[in-house]
Amino acid sequence: MQAPKSQYNLSHGYTLSVRLSIEIDREDDGRWIAEVLELPGVMCYGATREEAAGNSERLAIEVIADRITHGELPASSLNLSFQILSEQLALD
Repeated sequence: MQAPKSQYNLSHGYTLSVRLSIEIDREDDGRWIAEVLELPGVMCYGATREEAAGNSERLAIEVIADRITHGELPASSLNLSFQILSEQLALD
């Protein structure tokens, strides 16, 4: 499994900067789903787009913390940011 896009700075130890992309879609039943593209399987529903995005951000943070715990990512200062790439609305 590939780690999220990152930038290492080894001049003073190391830091890890990660920018995760969120894609948001609206389902035919009106629910919103947000997917973190760099972390396969990290997608969450919400009643609103904000709830779906927030749920997927929280799950992404939990996945990254689990990877650090299991040695898959370095235990370093972590700078994490999210960006919403696109939003698709279901056709009425």
